[in-house]
Amino acid sequence: MADETLRTTPLNANHRARGARMVGFGGYDMPVQYEGVLAEHRWTREHAGLFDVSHMGQCKITGPDAVAQFERFVPGDYAILKEGRQKYSLLLNDEGGIMDDLMAGRPDHDGLFVVVNAGNKEADFAFLKANLQGDAKLTVLDDRALIAIQGPEAAEVMAAHEPLLAEMGFMDTARLMLFGVDAYVSRSGYTGEDGYEISVPADQAERIWDTLLEDARVKPIGLGARDSLRLEAGLPLHGHDIDATTSPVEGALTFAISKSRKERRDFAGAERILSELDGGPSRVRVGLSVKEGAPAREGAEIADADGNVIGRATSGGPSPTLGRNIAMGYVPPAFSELGTELKVIVRGKPAAAEVVAMPFVAQRYYRKPKA
Repeated sequence: MADETLRTTPLNANHRARGARMVGFGGYDMPVQYEGVLAEHRWTREHAGLFDVSHMGQCKITGPDAVAQFERFVPGDYAILKEGRQKYSLLLNDEGGIMDDLMAGRPDHDGLFVVVNAGNKEADFAFLKANLQGDAKLTVLDDRALIAIQGPEAAEVMAAHEPLLAEMGFMDTARLMLFGVDAYVSRSGYTGEDGYEISVPADQAERIWDTLLEDARVKPIGLGARDSLRLEAGLPLHGHDIDATTSPVEGALTFAISKSRKERRDFAGAERILSELDGGPSRVRVGLSVKEGAPAREGAEIADADGNVIGRATSGGPSPTLGRNIAMGYVPPAFSELGTELKVIVRGKPAAAEVVAMPFVAQRYYRKPKA
């Protein structure tokens, strides 16, 4: 995509001034790296990385029918979600395919705050606008930026600006004054590390970004490390590891289907999804440890021990934390057991691989002690 056709986030000039290497992603001109993917990956795992995720789509769904209408298209139970909490969910089509994965929560009493993927946001918003019924209103928040801070020192960094943030646990969300602006904050992220995602007015994003980077524990991180971090965390990327043909069962995302919704069978694609839960899908997403050769990137074929092609990789690359190559991909359930010996075909050469548990690297989200 030519530079002139790419959209920009409110932090674009700041990224360029800091020497970021820019690439097109999700229709936006985005920083892929500053000082290098490996260094940025390790910094996030050890300290605090700052990510511009303003390309993501932000919206609110409000009105008395907001939750009931939203639940028609997702398999999570949002009716019982308490104010101050959010959950991961999946926007499903009538065939049970994943149109997008998203975060939706109740940061305040005013309906649902929803964040969707950049590449799908126009389609998602158009779908919701066309299909929400009754007294449910969609408001696209295109005047806001989104910043994520991730890593073991993220909580201390943020608590220095607002002590209340240290009291939040994983998947808590709140609307509050932060850095002098109206902000939506969640304690969550896409790296497997503890951290926060912070929605702020677009015209204040650069000031807040620069303020956070004044802390020596914080460095800006590009999309390259964001991808290797989320791969280690076993988290799928929509359009690659999951798409509109993939069911939550195939994608190993059944945790997003609430028990009450299974019983009610009242969400889009329920017939296919419940059938796969009972009888098993034809394929399933697995983690692979690639034992030799080059990394198995997206599109690499996966073969059984005899060399018969049985699937393909959807994400893959070196794991800086583990010091070896890892991948995700789809295989028939019979080949999905942990420890199954497989092969990946990279540049025409078969390399030994093994099905392993995900996440590849332990997630370190902060969960509040139970009372």
